[in-house]
Amino acid sequence: MFDRFSKPFLGLRGRKLNIAIAAVAGVDMLLFGFDQGVVGGVLTLESFSRQFPEICTTAACTAGLSPSAANHQSVLQGISVSSYNLGCFVGAILTICLGDRLGRKRCIFSGSLIMAVGAILQCSAFSLAQLIAGRVICGVGNGINTSTVPVWQAECSKSHRRGPTVMAELCIVVGGVALSYWLDFAFAQLEPSSAAWRVPIAFQLLFTLTVLATVMFMPESPRWLVLQQKDDQNDGDRKALEVLCAIYDCDADDAFVNAELEAVRVVARQASRGTFRDLFAMGKAKNMQRTLLAYGIQVMQQITGINLITYYAATIYENEIGLSGTLSRILAACNGTEYFLAMFPAIFLVERIGRRPLLLVGSVGMALSMAVLAISTSIASKTDNTAAGIVAATFLFVFNTFFALGWCGLPWLIPTELLPLEIRAQASALATSADWIFNFLVVMVTPIAFQSIGWRTYIVFAVLNAAIVPVVYFLYPETMGRSLEEMDLIFAKSDGWLDTVTVAKTEPRHYGRHGEVLRDMLPDVRDELGRGDGIGLGDGPNKQVTASHVEK
Repeated sequence: MFDRFSKPFLGLRGRKLNIAIAAVAGVDMLLFGFDQGVVGGVLTLESFSRQFPEICTTAACTAGLSPSAANHQSVLQGISVSSYNLGCFVGAILTICLGDRLGRKRCIFSGSLIMAVGAILQCSAFSLAQLIAGRVICGVGNGINTSTVPVWQAECSKSHRRGPTVMAELCIVVGGVALSYWLDFAFAQLEPSSAAWRVPIAFQLLFTLTVLATVMFMPESPRWLVLQQKDDQNDGDRKALEVLCAIYDCDADDAFVNAELEAVRVVARQASRGTFRDLFAMGKAKNMQRTLLAYGIQVMQQITGINLITYYAATIYENEIGLSGTLSRILAACNGTEYFLAMFPAIFLVERIGRRPLLLVGSVGMALSMAVLAISTSIASKTDNTAAGIVAATFLFVFNTFFALGWCGLPWLIPTELLPLEIRAQASALATSADWIFNFLVVMVTPIAFQSIGWRTYIVFAVLNAAIVPVVYFLYPETMGRSLEEMDLIFAKSDGWLDTVTVAKTEPRHYGRHGEVLRDMLPDVRDELGRGDGIGLGDGPNKQVTASHVEK
């Protein structure tokens, strides 16, 4: 019984180990989504408003208040809800400094422990100050985790499965949002007891404790392990080889895993000299371009306006469309469930049609959805038109569908694919900080915007979504089916920002759709990037690997 715990990775290998890695990462991502949605569903509860009257913006709370007083309550609500995102930003910045020192697993463990402390403070809060403090602390832990988990998952995945794997995890994030909405609705029946909001917030402890109990038994990133060989030159290689053998369920003398290890070692030679300043160096590797692309796609994800809905769905249905509190929470839960289901097509399409088409279709759909929301809510607010209210409620669902299709998972996947190993941890954390600071901005200004400009808020986001389309089309190369090392070659061969998309289309592929080796990548790495001298990479034992071997 206990022998399994004496073996590496609980004795798991191959497919079982890959499933275990995905499960641990999935629980962490479920927690990420749950935290995004859980507070939005309790904001309009009577028990919550009674405990924190300073941030209540329902009609009952603001009746009789002057416009300036009502605006002040909106500002306080924005601060209280978005303080979590500010904490996430701090956590992402901390990961830039600590990510490569602690390693992927220890970062995730530390982040989960911090989140547990924040959750306890929130669910036991009797003052607004304690609630905000708990949200900030919880956010710090989540910022560390969301900066690390996608990198850890990508670096422990095979190139032809990386897209579906990470997209599936982001589907789990949305599942966490949906779960939080339904839990909010279920426990709302306990009103006027404070358990109606304390229990849903405390529920996140179940996820944090699960991650804390399992993550340290999982394998460390083989790419990070190779980077650690400082005192003992072979120690990092030995540990990385152990991980690769377990992931692929192969022996240590297997040709494929040794070729994989050598390809990683080639890139790691440069990575060992990487510093934070390298994020903004150009040169042949185009580090600055790749860092800004990773940063930019996270910014664009937030300015789509998704968290206007994720955090405030129930509030929008009740305050902006005029539905009852119970119906608003039901619709918010249904909205989150539809959002979750809409993620599944993206999982199957991401490795079939590519990243770029999904991003472009999603942006166009979201721009049109926001335009319809602006028109319908304008009509509903002026004429009390029931049909217009129904259209507005419907297009909140439509918007989520297009976001789920293109923009929910890909902004987390693409940075891990674009960034070179030497700056991947720091640049991924920087990109994640962009997600959180702009998330903070949107969540902060949403109550104020609805209070000040009403339905025109949707026009702002319609314009922003439309502006995203040319940015993606001209600047973001296709990464479908490319190994992490192949992307180094693509950027090395490009002449500038506008040339990278073309090079990605024309550069011969080194791996097939099922992971089979089409051509030896290692000579190209050596010739284009000046890496690999003296370790015999031109002979490429991976030439003999078959597709069935990769699928093992």
